[in-house]
Amino acid sequence: MPAPPLPVSTSRWPLAALILGACAIGFGPVLMRSTETGPAAAAFWRLFFALPFLAWPALKAGGMVSGRSMRPGLLAGVLFAIDLGAWHYAVAFTSVANATVLSNTTPVVVTVVAWLMFREKPARAFLFAMALAMAGAFVMAAAKGSGGHGTAPLFGDLLALTAALFYGGYFVVVRLARPYASTSQLMAWTSIAGAPVLLVTAVLLREKILPSDWIGWAACMGLGIMHVAGQGAIAWALGRLPASLTSVTVLIQPVVAALLGYLIFAERVVPMQALGALILLVGVVLAQRSQRPPPVAA
Repeated sequence: MPAPPLPVSTSRWPLAALILGACAIGFGPVLMRSTETGPAAAAFWRLFFALPFLAWPALKAGGMVSGRSMRPGLLAGVLFAIDLGAWHYAVAFTSVANATVLSNTTPVVVTVVAWLMFREKPARAFLFAMALAMAGAFVMAAAKGSGGHGTAPLFGDLLALTAALFYGGYFVVVRLARPYASTSQLMAWTSIAGAPVLLVTAVLLREKILPSDWIGWAACMGLGIMHVAGQGAIAWALGRLPASLTSVTVLIQPVVAALLGYLIFAERVVPMQALGALILLVGVVLAQRSQRPPPVAA
């Protein structure tokens, strides 16, 4: 059955929400480092603390026990959990450069799927902008990844590609479900499904699960709030914008993360990294401009 037509919005609010959501997700690395737990455990607390903020509006939106919201929400949760776990561990086995570049192939996956499933045929200007944004991400990753190649590069590269594929699958599932379910319903089911997957993963890998002090617990709660604000805004925008444009715009996350690392942890931003960020942002802006509807003649 063909996918329902995308109700593309002519308002600037969906794009503004998308940008703000991507910026919010950029706080993830800073908060995750502050939890002092394992990678999968931090991802579990992110979904666990987000659930109370999502369940109440989901129930008010017409109830959560609905096949149109529950089934895609559960699937999206499993996909998102695998994406988070794979990405966090990719950095442990390969270089930061490889992990970042390969996981940022998500826009390619989403654009191809959107073309085939949703008939969202990309314009040449959008394809050029997407390539430019990904080139900027590559330059940023290359600048950050000069410190080594990891303990198992091939395995880490495969994990990064796995993260990109599953994050692309998450985008597609949410895009398919948005015409039938509210953002809060989908996000609630995503957390319900994803949290147990991440907790079991953390236990099996013998990670440190509980934070050591109140700062760690505050960071875990911050991850939950960030998830509600960031992924919630992205999921809401997915119901009003093309999936391919959304996947390119969220590439501003590493730019925000690098800026926060400089401001909070005094991590040095090298000139090549700043150049990559500039190229990436130019690509995102061009991708957004290429998706604007043509002016209507009087």
